[in-house]
Amino acid sequence: MTPKQITHRAVNFTEKGIPLRTLFVPSNLVDEFLKIASRNTKRKLETCGLLCGKLNRNAFFVTTLVIPEQESTQNTCNTKNEEKLFEVIDNLDLFMLGWIHTHPTQSCFLSSVDLHSQNSYQIMLNEAIAIVCSPDKKFHKHIGVFRLTDPPGVDVISHCTKTGFHPHNEKNLYKECQRLGINNSKTGHAVMMENLSFETKDLRK
Repeated sequence: MTPKQITHRAVNFTEKGIPLRTLFVPSNLVDEFLKIASRNTKRKLETCGLLCGKLNRNAFFVTTLVIPEQESTQNTCNTKNEEKLFEVIDNLDLFMLGWIHTHPTQSCFLSSVDLHSQNSYQIMLNEAIAIVCSPDKKFHKHIGVFRLTDPPGVDVISHCTKTGFHPHNEKNLYKECQRLGINNSKTGHAVMMENLSFETKDLRK
């Protein structure tokens, strides 16, 4: 059965009760992204990509992994030439469903910089997610799928005027949102799904 033949009912909600439509991510997308990022990872540099896709029958499907032009350090990754990036996404008529990036020297979590980046996606689309990949085998957890809580996360970060790395001592600003099994809906709205195709557009080339 294809995505177009299914009507999806929202079964997840934000902390203030707003429905979250299910977001399907191809299960092999993370591995493909890690292959793309491997050169930077070996140099202990972050890599980022954008998760773009379509809305079908009240659910989002990631159909395109976009690798933007970027500047990377061990702890940051900033997109460049964003005008070209947005032009590509607009021409493909895609939603920006979130982002994915590596932590080559750290574990899976959202740093203060990541929190602000995620907020910029989530204020445009409640369902937007952040996937964090920690390729270093010394960390027990290698992949995390997160969203800001709403409230308090979105409110706190939206009103924060600080830039760069800075402490956020407030509790429960973000949470994991990957559904642990397609029928275990209470665990999150993001579903890693097999047999979903996607394409990769590397704008660095």
